[in-house]
Amino acid sequence: MSTPSVLFVCVHNAGRSQMAAGWLRHLAGDAVEVRSAGSVPGDQVNPAAVAAMAEVGIDISDQRPKVLTTDAVEASDVVITMGCGDACPVFPGKRYLDWALTDPAGKGVEAVRPIRDEIEARIRGLLTELDVAR
Repeated sequence: MSTPSVLFVCVHNAGRSQMAAGWLRHLAGDAVEVRSAGSVPGDQVNPAAVAAMAEVGIDISDQRPKVLTTDAVEASDVVITMGCGDACPVFPGKRYLDWALTDPAGKGVEAVRPIRDEIEARIRGLLTELDVAR
């Protein structure tokens, strides 16, 4: 079986999608190809998201927001949107999930922790669905 590919999309690609990508890389290693992008990328990853992830031993400080491209969607098996509305192109044969998560933009690390923990739980569930050993 080929390696499944997951794309996380949010508006700024600076908080939720970066934390989700960090969790998936951490928990799945090379078993899943991980991408993230934003419909209107920010200029840096949210420092509170970086700090919250560092608390659980996951370093996302080297990540940079990227613009969502049609190619990234086409190359992914699963596309998980997080509040990007209609900005994400839809292709037949792809699996789309929409995760309703609070936007961590402008919030401190205390407010980001519960978002981080909810993302972890969803990632663990996704790995089970994808049948990827952790």
